[in-house]
Amino acid sequence: MLKGKKILVGITGGIAAYKTPLIIRFLVKQGADVKVVATESAMQFVTTTVLETLSKHNVYSDLFSERNQYNTEHISLSEWADMMVVAPATANCIGKMASGIADDALSTLLLAFRKPIFLCPAMNTNMYEHFSVRRNIEYLRENGIAIIEPTCGELACGIDGKGRMEEPENIVERIVCYYRQQNDYAGTNVLITAGPTYEKIDAVRFIGNFSTGKMGYAIAEELASRGCNVTLVSGPTNLEVHHYNINRINVTSAVEMYDAAINCFPHCDAAILSAAVADFRPENVCKEKIKKSSDSQTMDIHLVQNPDILASLGKMKTESQRLIGFALETHDETANAQSKLTRKNLDFIVLNSLRDEGAGFGHDTNKVTFIYRNGDIDKQGLKTKKEVAKDIADRLKKVLL
Repeated sequence: MLKGKKILVGITGGIAAYKTPLIIRFLVKQGADVKVVATESAMQFVTTTVLETLSKHNVYSDLFSERNQYNTEHISLSEWADMMVVAPATANCIGKMASGIADDALSTLLLAFRKPIFLCPAMNTNMYEHFSVRRNIEYLRENGIAIIEPTCGELACGIDGKGRMEEPENIVERIVCYYRQQNDYAGTNVLITAGPTYEKIDAVRFIGNFSTGKMGYAIAEELASRGCNVTLVSGPTNLEVHHYNINRINVTSAVEMYDAAINCFPHCDAAILSAAVADFRPENVCKEKIKKSSDSQTMDIHLVQNPDILASLGKMKTESQRLIGFALETHDETANAQSKLTRKNLDFIVLNSLRDEGAGFGHDTNKVTFIYRNGDIDKQGLKTKKEVAKDIADRLKKVLL
């Protein structure tokens, strides 16, 4: 599974570093080409001879070493590798990466690396549970860094608790699973819409909604991590994309989102329309700010209907394409979603209700029901939006087969 893959293994100064040579050995046995990057303190636990013998490459541990092939070794290595795994990742290493600090060979390389990174934390339980370490780990996770959680057991200090680095064979299996999962969607092109649309009233005001785009961005990241080429058409949001397989197109209004979707869909295998698109827009937009008049207590805005993106793509859809929509309802949820699925020629629809606590706009969680063309209904419990994104990716794969 790893034949031809180029993997960087980072080592930091923790007692768990004695396990890292096994990770290198297992990766090489799987066919990977491995290079090692170590901190100065890591070399107190492992030797250069062992690491170079197993990897068959020089160890990179000094930014200014005469052994380096290039003066900018961190850049050349970041271009060479397909993936990076840091095992063990100490609290110091995690804190540096979360704070953007680059003061040695490993931390400099981590900031230059723009491909998948796996961190394997290992430290004393009290350190692992410290609020600053938990904050740093969650911040890195939110920004696309894969965390292989430590396990519970006896630690080097003699106490039992969480902080043991995951076993080498399990770490390698996670990497193998990542590449296996990537092959799920290799060469598949998917269009995703996300976020709200803003419909201008005048130079400073707009009509909008409470969508944050979290659900759509989670879907984009999940599909990209599985090998999809994702085109993300996004309304206004503060969110960022992290995966290099995502091409983001920023729009503001429903008409702009419609134009982008219509243009992209013919080149896609599937589309998932999770954006909260405004149904109406002001007919006339004032170029200047509308001033409040003391003579009038009201202001009338005449609205006209926006183009229906989902219905338009449903009409364009070919036999080989798949179309998935979302329905956010406040009453008669299932009936309304089923009607929308039929009218707009969808392959399945993702229903959520504003009556479900923790679901809908602004939350990190969602509670959805999948409704299919054949009438099957699959109701899910409350999950994180990342978990819901995985469920959607799994179901999309089935309808693409």
